[in-house]
Amino acid sequence: MKACSAAVLAVLATAASAFAPQRAFVATRGDVTSSAPVVARMAEDSSFDQEAFIAESKEMRLKYLEDQAMFALKVSCENFDNAVFPNAMIAGDVVITHLLGRLGYLKDGKCKVMVVDTFHLFPETMDFLREIEEHYGFKAEVFCAEGTPVGDKAAYDAKYGADLWKEDIEQYDKVCKVEPFQRGLKTLETDCMINGRTRWQGFERAWIDQFENAPIGGGLAKCNPLAYWTLEDTFDYIAKYNVPHHPLHAKGYPSIGDAKDTIPIPEDGSTRFVDFKFEGDPVPWLDYASERKGRFVGLQNKDGSTKTECGIHVAGAEQTFDRDLWEEGAVKEIESTDAAMEVVKSGKPAVIAVYAPWCQFCQGMEEEYAKFAEAADADVYKFRGDEVRDFVQKELNTESFPTVNVVKPDGTVVKYESEVRTVDAFKAFVDETLGTTV
Repeated sequence: MKACSAAVLAVLATAASAFAPQRAFVATRGDVTSSAPVVARMAEDSSFDQEAFIAESKEMRLKYLEDQAMFALKVSCENFDNAVFPNAMIAGDVVITHLLGRLGYLKDGKCKVMVVDTFHLFPETMDFLREIEEHYGFKAEVFCAEGTPVGDKAAYDAKYGADLWKEDIEQYDKVCKVEPFQRGLKTLETDCMINGRTRWQGFERAWIDQFENAPIGGGLAKCNPLAYWTLEDTFDYIAKYNVPHHPLHAKGYPSIGDAKDTIPIPEDGSTRFVDFKFEGDPVPWLDYASERKGRFVGLQNKDGSTKTECGIHVAGAEQTFDRDLWEEGAVKEIESTDAAMEVVKSGKPAVIAVYAPWCQFCQGMEEEYAKFAEAADADVYKFRGDEVRDFVQKELNTESFPTVNVVKPDGTVVKYESEVRTVDAFKAFVDETLGTTV
């Protein structure tokens, strides 16, 4: 033990000497026997270069954070078979991309990069993705709203509506962000998810650690390699290594999301990150919880609170649609627009629910509508309308989902206007419309 202690002391002494100040310090106090703290000052003939000292301190901090982040990435990529990095190409994400590239995990495929295209991103974002793919030698897996080809905004508009985000922001998040994100993780068989969340981003994330279990996939392993970084650390690192970064930083955007609700901070664009250095006052960007001030602008949750998260990283995010509705029971399926018109022109009374499986209100009425179908004498149908919006708007009174229609024997289609979706309410409306008991 003594020998061990001596060896340890020797190492500590060596370490201490390596970090000892090169200038002479003089301890000053009135009484050397006093228990008052010692105040250190530099010798009279020495000068103190404050800026140099700060720069050196920041360099030491950055080196430690870099080592810590690289260790976290090594743990993730070496100990899990399918590490996946969902990359939004914001400042922290480009640092992680750089580190993964330095470690060789992008080229050798030990870490896959996943991107969610919401169809509402800035055009510069997908252009920048192609730039970093070429720079680091990888190909990202891109996921978007279910049932729409990658990059096909027109197909998205036709299926979900160009104004879905205005009509129902929570459904927009599910359709364009959460569901593609979940599907991407599942498709890539992810067992460890790497992401760029940090404590500095705000109180919702103030207690995250480098490793945790995500509230998805039954507790998916989650690595936050930059958990303890500030945004200043992030931009210092980008500047130090000339890390490729999103071009909109040069136009005043500290963080980049959807073009529809992302603005510069300050709004006049006076703070910018150009040629690896700040122009203007960096404080509006670098202050605590300020990185995402320009995100989700003008958006509110349904409870009236200000929107601060897209829903991907919160508990309950796994509760997205992964099946059709009314797969069993008495509700009959209409499989095509021609079949829908046959029902309308059949001369028989019927009830048709025009729905979208991703719609929470359709999901919410699933049980009641199924029970209604079991008790009804008339045929009760479902018709998926999100894929044929023009048709259902014209023929089935549908502007939003769900829309329940009663078809009269003469072919008249009468819309159920109430939002009370219970067995009794459906039955009462049908009885009133048809003048009979179904």
